Amino acid sequence: MMTPRPRIWLVLGDKPGDNAQLKRIADSLDLPYATKHLVPKEEYRLGKPRFRATLEHLDPDHSDSLTAPWPELVITTGRRHAMAALWIKKQSPATRLVLLGRPRRWIERFDLVIALPQYQVPDLPRVLHLSLPLMRADRRSVSTAAERWKSRLGTLPKPVIAVLVGGPTQPFRFDSAVTEQLVSTCRSLQQRYRGSLYFLTSRRTSPEIVATLKARLPTDARLYEWKQDSTDNPYLALLGLADYFVVSGDSVSMMMEVADLQKPLAIYRLPVYPWGRAWQSLLRRLHAGNAERFIDRLLGSPGKLLYASGIAGYARDLTRIHSKLEKAGLAVYTGQPFVQPAAGLPDELGLVRARILSLLSGT
Repeated sequence: MMTPRPRIWLVLGDKPGDNAQLKRIADSLDLPYATKHLVPKEEYRLGKPRFRATLEHLDPDHSDSLTAPWPELVITTGRRHAMAALWIKKQSPATRLVLLGRPRRWIERFDLVIALPQYQVPDLPRVLHLSLPLMRADRRSVSTAAERWKSRLGTLPKPVIAVLVGGPTQPFRFDSAVTEQLVSTCRSLQQRYRGSLYFLTSRRTSPEIVATLKARLPTDARLYEWKQDSTDNPYLALLGLADYFVVSGDSVSMMMEVADLQKPLAIYRLPVYPWGRAWQSLLRRLHAGNAERFIDRLLGSPGKLLYASGIAGYARDLTRIHSKLEKAGLAVYTGQPFVQPAAGLPDELGLVRARILSLLSGT
């Protein structure tokens, strides 16, 4: 008799980078799975719902249904989808939950937490720490787009410097003044390397940033403004054809895709709000674990209480990804000469696969 295959749900949202990582994990298992796309209600697309096991924050008319028969395994990421996963576990206590990222609270309710380096998640048996995120470039799509755009991009003076622009995210400041500085920095790069500048905005780029780019753009530079469902976005083509890349430090997915293709990458460091730096420092101390400093040990107990209540979660620091890419020779900071990476990204997908399969087998 054949052993029945486990029922697996992949719970996805609207963030392409997150979805791509989850799909890589699910595909690596070599097991069938169903995708469940969830859409939050309008007020929670930007606003953060109180973290609890519920579906009340979801738009039922635009989300896939979550009904029995319940899965044996749920793989998901993010605050809103983790809440749905916890709700599923309330209906089906035997369901195993795998969370990519950081749990906002109740880490003990997740069977496996795949902790990315930007999150200060404690070192526990149920936690698997990765050195870098799992985002990778879709090489086939990049090759196809590059071939399609070759005639259009081939007329640009070489080298082509692609400037990939993200958007505001805590605790970084990314406003008109910062955008002006970004443009000035890229103009200096163009003067050093000659060639041409090609700016691309993305899903999170604010109207303020776009307006500043249009007003300050060098006369010989090009700008593509991101549009929903556009079929003429040159992003993938530039990944294949551009010679150098500048990526704003808020965009993990774009940095990782460039690094995966071993293209010369410069990270544009965004300034941090003073209150953001102070909050990050406090969270690090609250969740310092087996700390050597007295003040950190003193804050350990209230830190656990604040985490359990959902008030003070684990810190996020994107600059840790910057540092890891720079130390691995995969990136520099703007102002430093571009370098050609000698090696690719580490492959940690096998570690993730082994841990999840052991969950399913009960070992």
